[in-house]
Amino acid sequence: MNSPAGLDSLPLAGLKGIGRKTLERLDKLGLRTVQDLLFHLPLRYQDRTRLQPLGMLQPGDWALVEGRVELTESGGGRRSSLVCRIADGSGSLVWRFFHYSAAQRARLNPGARVQGYGEVRLGYYGPEMTHPDYHHLAEGEAGSTASALTPVYPLTEGLHQKTLQKLMDQALALARTHGVSDPLNHLAPSESLDVPHLIDALRLLHAPPAQGKPADLERARRRIAFEELVAHQLGGRRLRARVRHQGAPSLRLDDETAEGFRSMLPFRPTEAQRRVMAEIAADLANDKPMMRLVQGDVGSGKTVVAAWAALAALASGYQVALMAPTALLAEQHHRNLSGWIGGLGYGVALLAGKSKGTARQAVLDQLVNGSAGLAIGTHALFQQEVAFRRLGLVIIDEQHRFGVHQRLALREKGADGLTPHQLIMTATPIPRTLAMLGYADLDLSVIDQLPPGRTPVKTVALSAARRAEVIDRIVHRVRAGGQVYWVCTLIEESELLQCEAAENTHRQLQEALPGLRVALLHGRMKPDQKEAVMAAFKAGDGDLLVATTVIEVGVDVPNATLMVIENAERLGLAQLHQLRGRVGRGSGESHCVLLYQPPLSNGARQRLGVMRESNDGFYIAERDLQLRGPGELLGVRQAGNFQLRIADLGRDSELLEQAKDLSDRLLEQHPDAVATLLERWLPDASRVAAV
Repeated sequence: MNSPAGLDSLPLAGLKGIGRKTLERLDKLGLRTVQDLLFHLPLRYQDRTRLQPLGMLQPGDWALVEGRVELTESGGGRRSSLVCRIADGSGSLVWRFFHYSAAQRARLNPGARVQGYGEVRLGYYGPEMTHPDYHHLAEGEAGSTASALTPVYPLTEGLHQKTLQKLMDQALALARTHGVSDPLNHLAPSESLDVPHLIDALRLLHAPPAQGKPADLERARRRIAFEELVAHQLGGRRLRARVRHQGAPSLRLDDETAEGFRSMLPFRPTEAQRRVMAEIAADLANDKPMMRLVQGDVGSGKTVVAAWAALAALASGYQVALMAPTALLAEQHHRNLSGWIGGLGYGVALLAGKSKGTARQAVLDQLVNGSAGLAIGTHALFQQEVAFRRLGLVIIDEQHRFGVHQRLALREKGADGLTPHQLIMTATPIPRTLAMLGYADLDLSVIDQLPPGRTPVKTVALSAARRAEVIDRIVHRVRAGGQVYWVCTLIEESELLQCEAAENTHRQLQEALPGLRVALLHGRMKPDQKEAVMAAFKAGDGDLLVATTVIEVGVDVPNATLMVIENAERLGLAQLHQLRGRVGRGSGESHCVLLYQPPLSNGARQRLGVMRESNDGFYIAERDLQLRGPGELLGVRQAGNFQLRIADLGRDSELLEQAKDLSDRLLEQHPDAVATLLERWLPDASRVAAV
């Protein structure tokens, strides 16, 4: 039930003991109403419901303890600390304080009775706690224990647990008297999922009983997680529904143009490519905007599919915009598509960062007057001054590198009051659970077949101590007629430092390999320099290319059969897989060497192990999701609209199908519930959908 002034609109300023500074700190956490506070769930719990005998403590325990002070002294050395030893008859424990006052030291005098909570670690004098949360007990006073587990909440600087816990007690009291809006109540998810009702789940999660069952706590968490997953599904579906209500041009590829295109290809499209082309054809023929994501592993032939879709628009009298994440990839697309599409008589223009002055203006004029049917570029394509005569299709390569706002901005450039169709492509395979959630506004096609003749890349991981062996392997590979990549990586984000590392490695390898032609490619080179280096390497005018991760996407040199990735332990699985995809593009056997600096962390060891055991991008993506979580895979920093607060795609993946079904029913039957859920979980969803 709802109160006349619901908890979703009841400001936190109305709670007792809350001042301006506290309100500002809560606002940093996105907490502005009582409802926000209720859905700010604990990270973990502390068990302060029972006292632990000091003699039973083990390192790693979090424990509530009580005892009498036996000794207090302050030590010198590099870092002064206050050491206090307490005992309870079963054993003793040291409390250590690095920050303390004279008054605090005076009160912790021998004989004082104290009670405290903290983590037990093994110290110089045996078991110890650092900065326990403690208080003094009067002589004869019985120590108190909590009646429920103590929640530990996410905080921000200046906000304390006790402050948040006191505010949460007030919020729970208001929830008991006013109730909490339950937008899923119409469809009874509690019964179908075997979870408690919303209000019961919130009470249990904020104040779980000491003797409660862990399974009950997990069921309560799943109830909240399910609602969050439904909200994310609704956010994508509402965006999709808004776009689908708009009109789009109907695009069809005539048989003559299609046959002319096929005759230009040096290969026959795979069955998977033909299937995806048919799915796109059905969308383009519709008068509602296509919103389709095409996934395909490295080398699966997404560019051919994109070219085929572009021809359907061009043959129907409309223009196409193809946006790539880097100038290097945009230039490569321009070379490929100029041959395929330009050969059929359509104008192809390149608009990238290097386009300046009169050359840039010439391209802009071609787009406005329609003489350029296909525009290929980077983010420069969605700048305000770029206008099209009749834009009918937008193709975006490597979607995860652009934010949702960026790709939606291109649809504003449609003509005649129509919205362009959108085709999104990615060579970063997305786990099914993540695709269902992060791309709920898109239909999904998968190119799950590689062209015939491709041989899986063999991958080994070697310590940097074996660098000399790797260099020797390069000599043998080049003598056998192959070409080699050497990729330099740095953990720093600085492009300058990465380029300096590449330049140093380039000099070292030139000295170590005097008989080889060693080229250099990095992000700070001018676009025409980069293009010249890559063109020369592709033409065989170079044996070894030393590069930064600028070659991660799109570089295609079939004769390159060996890649060395230096400091491979510093990269994530997705990036390692993308880099490895630059070799193995020909018919011969290819290898990838992952050079690492020991000792390896557990996470790095797992990542390198996954790369050794599999070339399957979808398997690698699933493992990447397990190891890293969804944020980085979807490009959270760019999109700004995907971040799970409660749900966990590893634990809750089976809830996604039900969340998907339920979101469809809510949209049809209970639009008021949709608005409530979006406001609760995705307050920025309305803004995104309106772009």
